[in-house]
Amino acid sequence: MALVGWRPLDELMRVHDEVSRLFRSFLQRTEEGTWYPDMDIAETEDAFYVRAELPGMSKDDVKITLQDSVLTISGEKKCQTTDGETLLRTERYYGPFQRSFTLPSSVQVDAITATLENGVLTVKLPKAEEAKPKSVPIEVE
Repeated sequence: MALVGWRPLDELMRVHDEVSRLFRSFLQRTEEGTWYPDMDIAETEDAFYVRAELPGMSKDDVKITLQDSVLTISGEKKCQTTDGETLLRTERYYGPFQRSFTLPSSVQVDAITATLENGVLTVKLPKAEEAKPKSVPIEVE
């Protein structure tokens, strides 16, 4: 019987990789057929921006609604196969999705715009004038 050296660091890295894979899978997909696209929310002096990664989707696949200060982005990414083709393995996410965000009351609802370019949806939420920062001059005596 030969002795085999134990390499604890290799074992630890294997466990780390497996746990990371499980968390990524859990965060991206909650149940079969449901997934959550990656999104960023940014703010400038004049507007908020919501950006979502939606590769392979067209504007007809996405719906944006606003109700009671809640912005909802939803849609469905369909699996594209040709006739006679059978998927043997798929690592991409398909199916319906929905993400909702509560907006501050300082958004100009009638000025919201959205674009979908190169697989990235950008929703621009302009701030109302009263919400924009203002400078007040200070006089020194």
